[in-house]
Amino acid sequence: MKKKVFVQVVCTHLDNGAVIPHEIWWQDGRRWSIRRVLHTSESPDDGFEGIRYAVLINRSTRYLYQSGDRWYVEATDKEGA
Repeated sequence: MKKKVFVQVVCTHLDNGAVIPHEIWWQDGRRWSIRRVLHTSESPDDGFEGIRYAVLINRSTRYLYQSGDRWYVEATDKEGA
């Protein structure tokens, strides 16, 4: 089962309102650099809350979500512990 795990994100806010995430800080202090934002989207069917960012971390595509001023990832019970 997946759950929301809130994280800190280092990002840039552009004049046009766009947000570019650069780094994710996990709750235990680990950090991951985001190599590139591949795609952003809002849920067409309420499948998730906020804006979903498909990001490239190392060689893997992961999803990062922004809901208002908060950021989260979906983690399995094992990852969220």
